[in-house]
Amino acid sequence: MEGPAAHRPVLVRDVVALLEPQSRKLFVDCTVGLGGHAEALLAAACEQAQLVGIDVDESNLLAARDRLQRFAPRFRLFRANFADLPDVLAAAGVSSADALLADLGVASSQLDDPSRGLSFAADGPLDMRLDRSAGRTAADLVNDLDEAALAELIYRYGEERYSRRIARAIVQRRRRGRIERTTDLAAVVAAAYPAPARRSRRGVHPATRTFQALRIAVNEELDRLDALLAAMPTVLSGGGRAAIISFHSLEDRRVKQAFAALAKAGRAKLLTKKPITPSDDETSENPRSRSAKLRGLEMEHAA
Repeated sequence: MEGPAAHRPVLVRDVVALLEPQSRKLFVDCTVGLGGHAEALLAAACEQAQLVGIDVDESNLLAARDRLQRFAPRFRLFRANFADLPDVLAAAGVSSADALLADLGVASSQLDDPSRGLSFAADGPLDMRLDRSAGRTAADLVNDLDEAALAELIYRYGEERYSRRIARAIVQRRRRGRIERTTDLAAVVAAAYPAPARRSRRGVHPATRTFQALRIAVNEELDRLDALLAAMPTVLSGGGRAAIISFHSLEDRRVKQAFAALAKAGRAKLLTKKPITPSDDETSENPRSRSAKLRGLEMEHAA
């Protein structure tokens, strides 16, 4: 099976249990993707429940619209970044929501599309933009940043211990011409890795962290996550619940700290003392889910 119907949303049962859709009237899916989570939430909710879905990728929105068609007119989809959540809700004529979901992972359809340049599994242009109408690409960063800035980017967003060696190798390679292809960059990074470190990676390609760093930088993912976390308490009603799925420590740390700060201030209560992670069965069926972490909270009612 291919297409949206084959898409497996990560931790979907846990998301549904956490958000309690049967008692909610308005959901916001900040990363609607191919519509898997949205479908599960609408199916479990009452017939009056509505969903606002957001995504930066027009192709995702088209796929989600097809998948959710049986729920029309109970959903509305918007092409936007979740950092602009308050503006999206205003455009939808909504003042607050009582459930919010954000799955911060990249859709498999995007990872598996060589033209996106998000993976080195197949050769493609070094692009990495989730929103193809956006400006700079990964190739722009790789070819235009100086060595120190490139090393800092790879270290900060990829948590890559060999960032300086990698940046040096990239600068040396681009003297022969621009690096424009994913497999070209992956080969440069792999060659920069010390041999013992390559052997210790246990099947993980040496370029994995560098590609993560470039994708985060190109899409300004952490800045936009910070904006979402800042807006979340203002758009959730009293008793409203939020569920956020992260896929690496840089994201999870921000979510954990934001949730803890709201709980400490008495504005919310944590629904997950520790993050919920996929079961062995789920990771065997969907290996890309293995690094997922789900955290939830519930906003307190105003005094």
